[in-house]
Amino acid sequence: MSAPATDPVLAELRDRVRAAAAAREPLCIRGAGTKDFYGQPPVGQPLDMRGCRGIVSYEPTELVIRARCGTPLAEVEAALAERGQMLAFEPPAFGRAATIGGVIAAGLSGPRRASAGAARDFVLGATLLDALGRELRFGGQVMKNVAGYDVSRLACGSLGILGPIVEVSLKVLPRPPAEISVRLRIDEAGALRAVNEWGGQPLPLSASAWCEGVLTLRLSGAAAAVETATARFEREHGAQRLDATQAAAYWAGIREQSDPFFEGARPLWRLSLPATAPVVDLPGARMFEWGGAQRWLRSDMPAEAVRAAAARVGGTATLFRGGDRSAGVFHPLAPVNAALQRRLKEAFDPGRIFNPGRMYPDL
Repeated sequence: MSAPATDPVLAELRDRVRAAAAAREPLCIRGAGTKDFYGQPPVGQPLDMRGCRGIVSYEPTELVIRARCGTPLAEVEAALAERGQMLAFEPPAFGRAATIGGVIAAGLSGPRRASAGAARDFVLGATLLDALGRELRFGGQVMKNVAGYDVSRLACGSLGILGPIVEVSLKVLPRPPAEISVRLRIDEAGALRAVNEWGGQPLPLSASAWCEGVLTLRLSGAAAAVETATARFEREHGAQRLDATQAAAYWAGIREQSDPFFEGARPLWRLSLPATAPVVDLPGARMFEWGGAQRWLRSDMPAEAVRAAAARVGGTATLFRGGDRSAGVFHPLAPVNAALQRRLKEAFDPGRIFNPGRMYPDL
């Protein structure tokens, strides 16, 4: 069940929200702050959500976990690991203290996203506070309950602009019984063609990443299927197996952006493109994941040039880390989408007190 009305932590959050709304004082909603770099710089008085913590319920047989927003991601993952389960979208933490509320507010997914789904696909329900301090409950507590399902997903990736996430229900999945990672040398264009071809075949691919002429693949599933697919890549493409420790470190480096590719002072761009889009040949260092659907670019190119290049192939570009943010962090919205975003903001936060401007200036 949700936190009781007499819960002192929740009562204090309600009071803070009501006071801020009455004074028209912006609030900066945050957990551990591990994703403060993402989006425009936070503004307003801090509303610390870390005291609202704890796993409310966990039903391994139902593949559902409910947790309060300030619960550390590490605590949730540890509880799941004890039962051989996981958050299949592999959320990046970007810090040991990351909270589950921050994970959902950021809406970021890791290497398994292309095969398992995005963070929003695993949100079954969510409870938010509105500007009057009321609890707004959306969605269900089990996978069969789809009432309000789409509404609950609005919180995922909203960066807190709709209000503080108090509690979230998430679908979880069993860990695969076997995983093997392989590596082969191939250029970027060839790697894009290959991963798209393999994506249409019955192969147990759970992750892919290309960088500097090297394509790394992760195969997950039943032991026999994984071994058969691995042998095929070795035989047909000269792929080399990574030992388990090396593979775990590599995928953790991609997920948490501790891989050497992400080091350095140059701005980091995230390009969301159709997986079949050709190479976006811009100056700078490039990497791709998710079968080509997520591409990373470290470049000093002007924002307008990067976004124009992404748009030409049907995608968008986000200034993920660093750089000049005066041109905006997120790709400009089409007029109809911008109007919908404003209507949502008006519905949830008419006083514009929750993380104002974190995504776009008028939200």
